[in-house]
Amino acid sequence: MKTLLQIQALDLRIENCKQRETEIPKQKDKFNIHKNQLAAELKEAEDRCTAIELSQREAESANEQKQAQIIKYEQQLMGVKKNEEYQALLHEIDGLKKQIGQNEEKILQSMEDLEEAQAKLTDDKKRIATEQARIDEQCTEIDVELEEAITGRKVLEEERIPLTATADSELMQQYNRIRGRLAAGRAIVPLSGESCGGCHMFVRPQIVNEVLAGKVHPCQNCSRLMYDKQTYEASSADPSAV
Repeated sequence: MKTLLQIQALDLRIENCKQRETEIPKQKDKFNIHKNQLAAELKEAEDRCTAIELSQREAESANEQKQAQIIKYEQQLMGVKKNEEYQALLHEIDGLKKQIGQNEEKILQSMEDLEEAQAKLTDDKKRIATEQARIDEQCTEIDVELEEAITGRKVLEEERIPLTATADSELMQQYNRIRGRLAAGRAIVPLSGESCGGCHMFVRPQIVNEVLAGKVHPCQNCSRLMYDKQTYEASSADPSAV
């Protein structure tokens, strides 16, 4: 029975390690969300700069085309003989010059906006790089913690092997069956007065007496194996005892 209690102590620690192996990676979820948010924020700042540059290039290209059209109209002026046609070309030239002026204002505004957006992008890149480095460091710590939990579990599993070879085979089978039914926790529990130390339900007097006499008995309610704690504590202190 003492061996079985040692096995259970190991199993509870193994169970805790497995739970940590499940929970530890979840800690990275919030960091991954934050990293995605930072990446989206950086992309938004980059897209802002790209959009301003594109708008500026489009305005510059439009002005080049309008300037070429003005040159074409001015060349046509020299060959026009009718006043109406001459005035019409002047009107077209004047309209193009106004459009060029409007575009030049847009270009100047775009240059100011781009300078501001690029300065913000530079600051964002520095800040985001710092935050991402901090997140990566924390994720590395989580990975180390997970590896420690896995290593610890494997060590405990190795310690368990020789104990199972020396445990009472019948009790071991009962223990394994109970552990298989339980989601977690102890399969072997001490008697607590007249109640089971696992489910805390009342235990029949006859069974109580048998347990107090040193027998290991299954609880009639939860099937956990019950033992008398004082008996096995005494046997642990005195190897010649029961």
